[in-house]
Amino acid sequence: MQSAAPNYITGQGQEVVNVRCRLQLLTTSQDRGPVLHKNVRYNCRVLFLNKKILLIRPKTAMANGGNYRELRWFTPWSKPREVEEHFLPRTIQKITGQETVPFGDAVLATKDTCIGSEICEELWLPNSPHIEMGLDGVEIFTNSSGSHHELRKAHIRVDLVRSATAKNGGIYLLSNLKGCDSDRLYFDGCAMISLNGDLVAQGAQFSLSDVEVLTATLDLEDVRGYRAHISSRCITASRVTSFHRVRVEFSLSSFDDIYTLTSNPIQWKYHSPEEEISLGPACWLWDYLRRSKQSGFLLPLSGGIDSSAAACIVYSMCCLVCEAIDLGNCEVLHDARQIVNDETYTPKSPQEFCKHILTTCYMSTENSSKETNDRAKLLAEQIGSYHLTPNVDTAVKAIVGVFSAVTGKIPQFRAHGGSGRENLALQNVQARIRMVTAYLFAQLSLWARGLPGGLLVLGSANVDESLRGYMTKYDCSSADLNPIGGISKTDLRSFIQYSVAKFQLPALTSIMTAPPTAELEPLTDGRVSQNDEDDMGMTYADLSVYGKLRKVVKTGPYSMFCKLLMAWRTLSPRQVAEKVKLFFRMYSINRHKMTTLTPSYHAESYSPDDNRFDLRPFLYNTAWPWQFRCIDEQVSSLEENRKEDGCEEVD
Repeated sequence: MQSAAPNYITGQGQEVVNVRCRLQLLTTSQDRGPVLHKNVRYNCRVLFLNKKILLIRPKTAMANGGNYRELRWFTPWSKPREVEEHFLPRTIQKITGQETVPFGDAVLATKDTCIGSEICEELWLPNSPHIEMGLDGVEIFTNSSGSHHELRKAHIRVDLVRSATAKNGGIYLLSNLKGCDSDRLYFDGCAMISLNGDLVAQGAQFSLSDVEVLTATLDLEDVRGYRAHISSRCITASRVTSFHRVRVEFSLSSFDDIYTLTSNPIQWKYHSPEEEISLGPACWLWDYLRRSKQSGFLLPLSGGIDSSAAACIVYSMCCLVCEAIDLGNCEVLHDARQIVNDETYTPKSPQEFCKHILTTCYMSTENSSKETNDRAKLLAEQIGSYHLTPNVDTAVKAIVGVFSAVTGKIPQFRAHGGSGRENLALQNVQARIRMVTAYLFAQLSLWARGLPGGLLVLGSANVDESLRGYMTKYDCSSADLNPIGGISKTDLRSFIQYSVAKFQLPALTSIMTAPPTAELEPLTDGRVSQNDEDDMGMTYADLSVYGKLRKVVKTGPYSMFCKLLMAWRTLSPRQVAEKVKLFFRMYSINRHKMTTLTPSYHAESYSPDDNRFDLRPFLYNTAWPWQFRCIDEQVSSLEENRKEDGCEEVD
């Protein structure tokens, strides 16, 4: 390992000239997991070569917020720069021929370079390990990540990886999980390789392939030259505490590679939010469907934007499956044949495959309009789903009849002279009957057609409705999966517009322009009179603002009021106060519904699907006495100041 002219950049004692290294990155080979060291469970990355374990590197920072609770299982490694001896289990000893291996915060020193590892969350830290590793001469950083997809999140990952090598130089290889985690999250791949602040390789995002190999050919001398010319970096590096180096008798480069062309910088290609909605939930549904061994989906299709968006996502899934099969993906073809229970089957088109795996169901009542029925039917024809149109009035009247037989009372809608309680109860019974009907058809509709298997029920409540609680508990928003439960109404509208051209579905045009309605109250002259935003007392656009301020910015009623005073300057302080108080009143009244939300694709940072980890109460004091009093006092003070300034309040 010694040479006459030591290389002071890497500290390896190697003189390397014009070295180019070929780097390969497997986006799904996540070589990390639990390791019990001295009776403490650590989340570790295991680095190995030719059946020999080189280093077990424990994770130093746990992801412990939002969707992650690593501290439930793991302890972070809190001994920087320390390495201990780890005794391998006998089963592993038989394979590797090793009794002990290094365990701790170390790096690998090959014959030509130095390699360090970060693990997932560590890249997101303000003092990421790659900073001091780079100052200590580590030239290549690898990160086996488990970063889930959210809308508009890809640029954050890209910026983090690019900045990791921009100030300090080096090569960064980020791999990421692909597929669903058997839960709400979808890991979208999106692997990348960066050199000195430039991206040189981009992996696919939202691919149905289980494994992807990403390669780049890079020159280590580019790293050394880049670093040597940053004087401030060199001064800082001269004072850094060294990492323990595990020597590896291996070279990533060869002198024969001198004339090999190196990879050039690339411009990252981002998906639009509409494309992300089209691809992310579709891949999630496919992964869930093939792993659950079910035969398809049943979707209550109402003819509105939300259920139509869910139908388009399933159709997008069918398109992805057909594209993958056309490209020769044998695993996808095998999964498709398993789902339809036909070993000779090959999809002919997305519509033909959709007919096999998607059953749509328009469940009408006397309050349903012909317009929504026609819109649902036309969309089903265009995507190719197997469409059913059961009328559930008989079941609704039977349930109300049971109540009337016991109590002697016949509830009426408000339009027919009934009270608010009667009106709400009659709406809810329709919604809940639809949920029961959906599950009945999911279990038996294939049986009725002489086909094997059962169907997964899809829900279609958007993130804003869930946040507001604008749904009936245990109605047809209750399902097995919800592909749009983490997506706002605003984004869904944009997705519907995108789908018209992308998938050639003109039926969506009339769906997009129709006002959103639950169709649970009597029609007026045969037309819908109920409107979702009128019922909610707030717009979908406002709900997105409330959701982000509540969950992402962490505001309560008073803090939200203060922030919206400036954001909504066209409104008076009293108007802003009333809107904020209405939201928190309705949010707290309906918070109990959050405990029963259908598992949804997580696509938004303010998604209420945090019910898995949310330890706050679900029985609130809906009056918010202290917070609302503070808002009222602030409003009075602002109005008084305006009067003193000679300004009149505008209502």
